[in-house]
Amino acid sequence: MSDRTIDSLLLSKMFLAGARSLEAKKEWINELNVFPVPDGDTGTNMSLTIESAAKEVEALTDVTMEKLAKAISSGSLRGARGNSGVILSQLFRGFSKGIRQEKELDREIIAAAAQKAVETAYKAVMKPKEGTILTVARAASEEAVKLLEEEPEISMDDYLLRIVDTADEMLARTPDMLPVLKEAGVVDSGGQGLIQFLRGAYNGYMGIEEELPEEAVPETIAYGYRMIFDVYLQKAWNEKTNASLAMLLSGAGKAEDLTHKLGIVHIETLTDDPGRVLTGAAGAGTLYSVRIENLKPAPEPVTEEPEEKAGEEQPRKDVGFITVATGEGIASIFRELGADYLIEGGQTMNPSTDDMLGAIAKVNADNIFIFPNNKNIILAANQARNMTEDKNIIVVPTKTIPQGITALINYIPEKSPEENEALMNEEISGVRTGQITYAVRNTHVDDKEIHEGDIMGVGDSGILAVGKEITDTAVETAALMVTEETELISIYYGDGIKEEEAQQLADILTEKYPSLDVELNNGGQPVYYYIISAE
Repeated sequence: MSDRTIDSLLLSKMFLAGARSLEAKKEWINELNVFPVPDGDTGTNMSLTIESAAKEVEALTDVTMEKLAKAISSGSLRGARGNSGVILSQLFRGFSKGIRQEKELDREIIAAAAQKAVETAYKAVMKPKEGTILTVARAASEEAVKLLEEEPEISMDDYLLRIVDTADEMLARTPDMLPVLKEAGVVDSGGQGLIQFLRGAYNGYMGIEEELPEEAVPETIAYGYRMIFDVYLQKAWNEKTNASLAMLLSGAGKAEDLTHKLGIVHIETLTDDPGRVLTGAAGAGTLYSVRIENLKPAPEPVTEEPEEKAGEEQPRKDVGFITVATGEGIASIFRELGADYLIEGGQTMNPSTDDMLGAIAKVNADNIFIFPNNKNIILAANQARNMTEDKNIIVVPTKTIPQGITALINYIPEKSPEENEALMNEEISGVRTGQITYAVRNTHVDDKEIHEGDIMGVGDSGILAVGKEITDTAVETAALMVTEETELISIYYGDGIKEEEAQQLADILTEKYPSLDVELNNGGQPVYYYIISAE
């Protein structure tokens, strides 16, 4: 190993070591997320993004710098998920541009490539925010340049370590830049993910092999899912209940923990059938704090595609529509409104750029509108737009399902794509959304003390309400959304809510707001008990 340069084989080793390091700590990074919602968390998104690139790197048989740079850039761009994943992919893209024509990397080349990486990532974000992964990456880039000027004789070993240490120091300062981080008492999760990758890459450079945590041991891969949840018992605890739950878990997989305390049973289990476990456990009481981790590689996303409209075999048309949604009821609404292609996904699994590109390829239209319907998917949609050359892609920045529905409803065939884009953007600005779900971790955010298992009403800009009961929290959330301009309240109830429960909520809101129209729809969405819009 040269002290002065890094060749393509060593860089490949460093990249894969960084990828393994990020994968090993993804759940820890997830826990740093400020909002305690059951979503596609930062660690998971960054890990899936880099996994896509790692697969291309591992597939190389002739590891030249140019081929390595292409594999890292292309793999991460196509695999990018969530805002953190897209920004990470742009950092890799910029760095790859700076090294692809080189035979070996010295400190000057690394410094220039790091600057290119940061420049590329900042350009990809419409409104860059300091105190995030961008800030941490910029600190690393600036240190790379500064060291060359101030310590021209520094060894490569010390050079790389000082860059990582400086980035880590900047990470520790992120709570001072973003009040929401300071309130929750955490550093930025995306920045932590980047540090985890950089530490792993440095260890790869030094020849240090990191041990994987016990939970990453391949034995668990025999099962498809790890489940962690609590059961609030309906009746007093007894040995019969214990035996019944133990039998359920052993029949559906392998129990890792089954403990009882003060009327609450904590369960951790491995299984291939989460539905069977949840259904059986629900017979003993109310389920809270349900977390399900997929232990196997993510399959290609299931898409809803009207057969008569599929792909390039259909005649070319002027305009097509792609939307992201989950829940059969919501999917049906979008289909009825004219959506050509539905990508299944949303908060719990953010579709990748490649998923977007696949959908674009299936819609045979000159102009294609994409409705991401989640703020964490917009960057991936934009990235797919920028990678498409033969079609005019228009990303309408819908952040919620109701915004997506409103945008599609307001499409006017007689208007040009540009006119419709402007109209849709204007209409979605008047849609307020509240989503009722449960907290997956303890935190303090938006001046609210939140405990794992609490019911939350999550609004467009933060958490609106916190409570113990679903209906009460939904009513409180709606009250904070309704204004003098509101004319319509729409309710989409999830797959865990019975129709009579949803009707009760609709009746309460109808009585409370007699001058407003209240619509009730079976959304069928997972995780979110209700999605409520006021417009």
